[in-house]
Amino acid sequence: MKKLLFFMLLSAGTIQNGRAQQQIVVSNPTNQNRQELISIPYAKFNKHFKLDTTFTVKDASGKIIPHQLEKLGGQTAINVLLQVLVEPKEKVALNVVDSKSSMIESKAYARYVPERFDDFAWENDVVAFRMYGKALEGRKDDAQGMDYWAKRTNQLVINKWYKTEDYHKDHGEGLDYYSVGQTLGAGDVGLYFNNELSYTKHYRRYQILDNGPLRTTFRLDFDPEEVDGQQIVLSKTISLDAGSNFNKIVLHFKNSENKATPIAIGIVKRKEEAPLLTIGPKNNSLAYFEPEINASGKSAIAVIIPDQQVSYQNNRPEQALLISSVKSGKDYVYYNGAAWDRAGKVTSAQSWNEAVNQYKNNLKKPLKVVLK
Repeated sequence: MKKLLFFMLLSAGTIQNGRAQQQIVVSNPTNQNRQELISIPYAKFNKHFKLDTTFTVKDASGKIIPHQLEKLGGQTAINVLLQVLVEPKEKVALNVVDSKSSMIESKAYARYVPERFDDFAWENDVVAFRMYGKALEGRKDDAQGMDYWAKRTNQLVINKWYKTEDYHKDHGEGLDYYSVGQTLGAGDVGLYFNNELSYTKHYRRYQILDNGPLRTTFRLDFDPEEVDGQQIVLSKTISLDAGSNFNKIVLHFKNSENKATPIAIGIVKRKEEAPLLTIGPKNNSLAYFEPEINASGKSAIAVIIPDQQVSYQNNRPEQALLISSVKSGKDYVYYNGAAWDRAGKVTSAQSWNEAVNQYKNNLKKPLKVVLK
């Protein structure tokens, strides 16, 4: 009987070195497959497993689960990030092993691009984006909002594309055909005083807080600007996870005159009679499936603004706007995302709306993590 019990425990992976195996148990409360990052506070992880920053996480079959120590711009670990796959309404048990983990291929990356007018570009294995810098201001080709690069490869391409300077043609990996112009582009933010949209100047300073392999996070700082008699200072902290089509964007405003600053978050519209725009309940999301442009495919863009009061404005021919307000000194969180039909994941307005709704649902019902 004792032999039987021993072999049962051994086969279940609950015995290691003569003691009960400590585990991370991840539960999926939704009816969708979930492949995403979970975050465990490092102090909690360290206290529970009594391990320093050298460890390996494995699933029941012994497969290594990729992880990253998130430092948020500091020298010490703040969170342990794990990339997990959990089926609908299921649980996965992950074993933590006291051994050095092998290096994993980076799936998220960001950098300052001084060779292209102070661009700041970032990407993961699904999408790529960029923001424009000071050196572009005043030029004929200046643009305002966030740019999106269409990808159909899981490889990181930013450095390669900038080096070749041939990223306006698709050579099998994707291309930059998305046009921003004098709009907010793929979900950027502008100021909205007296029912008028005004653009901020381009970012002036940057700080990369984490740079992969699973999550890239950076902050863009803007110089103070006076608008409508109010002195306003803005920063944006943007993070992108491996495998995700969506950025998390944290706005931080300081307003010397008022407790709140009116803003607009927008998506550029193309010249068409009936744009495929979908508005979420209480205006908490805006999804757009674009028409074919220059025989280069169709882009899908979305903005999600949870837990905020938002109104919708669609009376401008060049872009659709979500109007809101940011409290001075308080973080304002929203999400923006993109997809390209030629990548094969999103090929219609319906599939994009489904992807946006699923992401919104996942935000409301995060994966549950228990240390045992």
